[in-house]
Amino acid sequence: MEYRRVKDQESYDDLSQKDVESLSGRSLSSVNATGLSSAGGAKGKSNWKLKSVVTLALTLLTSSQAILIVWSKRAGKYEYSVTTANFSVEALKCLLSLAALFRTWNRHGVTDDNRLTTSFDEVSVYPIPAILYMVKNLLQYYIFAYVDAPAYQILKNLNIISTGVLYRIILKKKLSAIQWAAFILLCAGCTTAQLNPSSDHVLQTPIQGWMMAIVMALLSGFAGVYTEAIIKKRPSRNINVQNFWLYIFGVIFNLVAICVQDYDAVMNKGFFHGYSFITVLMILNHALSGIAVSMVMKYADNIVKVYSTSVAMLLTAVVSVFLFNFHLSLAFFLGSTVVSVSVYLHSVGKLQPQK
Repeated sequence: MEYRRVKDQESYDDLSQKDVESLSGRSLSSVNATGLSSAGGAKGKSNWKLKSVVTLALTLLTSSQAILIVWSKRAGKYEYSVTTANFSVEALKCLLSLAALFRTWNRHGVTDDNRLTTSFDEVSVYPIPAILYMVKNLLQYYIFAYVDAPAYQILKNLNIISTGVLYRIILKKKLSAIQWAAFILLCAGCTTAQLNPSSDHVLQTPIQGWMMAIVMALLSGFAGVYTEAIIKKRPSRNINVQNFWLYIFGVIFNLVAICVQDYDAVMNKGFFHGYSFITVLMILNHALSGIAVSMVMKYADNIVKVYSTSVAMLLTAVVSVFLFNFHLSLAFFLGSTVVSVSVYLHSVGKLQPQK
């Protein structure tokens, strides 16, 4: 009887111990789950805040870009040299890329993927996109002799068509039926936004403005596709290294442009002659826009670019009403709406990779 009582007691103690362990395990699991949930929620909230900041920054930079260029003119012309302004943009972007590289080296050390090398294979691929971007960026100043800021924001979306077609030709990427339909809508939207019912001319933008917009779209598209091919050729390469070499060649080519086009003016009047506070803001805007786009690629998604583009067209038009007496017509509103829809369709209509 005593032995049986002892065994019963031991069994009871074992069961009690198991219950305690079970309860403890449940408590720990509950605590861990709660902790992970809180951490996940905090991380999600942080990502949402970062995406919101990036979206807002890109929208403001994109919408103010054309406005600042037009605003920097005096009596319909640029008092400063546009080649020196373009040089300053490339130099600033180069310094920002170098600063980002120094930060990477301090955090992670110098590795094969973030080391600045001067080998021919490394640097020989960058002159082509650099000179394409230089010509496109210089045309960006001269096109405003034929278009206003809102029209520029509309026509700038033509680079979506050139980029898509060049993707198909150069990188052999297939386009979906929705994307081809988006291209047609984009052309229709750009044309509708430029309709001018109050004049004998059908379109507000003259043929010179359209030709310059098409050339800029082709240059931007080819340079973008070429640059992406370079990046994907060595995907592990630090993006700031690639940007640094691209901007270095941009600085060199813009220096050549200064010597060819504005050498006498720069030597006689000075490099910063005619610069104003608006000109400085314009240069900062152009430099930071490139960084904002790279941040979108890293921290957000393509829908952010679509949203920013659509809102920027509207903001540019509204601000231009007050600054430049722009007439916001029904044709412009309908055209910009069609362009926004086409940009969205092009974004969501991408072919999904087969699994």
